[in-house]
Amino acid sequence: MMTNFPPTSRYALTPTTSLVRADGSMVTYVKRRFVPAPEDFALLQWHRVVQGERLDNIAAQYLGDPEQFWRLCDANRALRPQELTDTIGRKLRITLPEGIPGVPSA
Repeated sequence: MMTNFPPTSRYALTPTTSLVRADGSMVTYVKRRFVPAPEDFALLQWHRVVQGERLDNIAAQYLGDPEQFWRLCDANRALRPQELTDTIGRKLRITLPEGIPGVPSA
């Protein structure tokens, strides 16, 4: 089934399914998305959080798109995006998208 998610959305490749209610109406919904393990991403570099940084700005800097902040969340095992920038000095993994291998020993 087609979704209205853009190709850059975290849900773009997540399948949908439908449920027929007792009254006969159909509800289509996105199936559960399982967050991949951070170890499944090829590390490009580290970023150290400085005071006042926002995750969307970090995503724009490294990934070229502020709406890709969710990739940083996945790569750093964060369920709440703000926890990634709450601690000054925290090191964030900047990675390639899932499934794209990095160059060994690069």
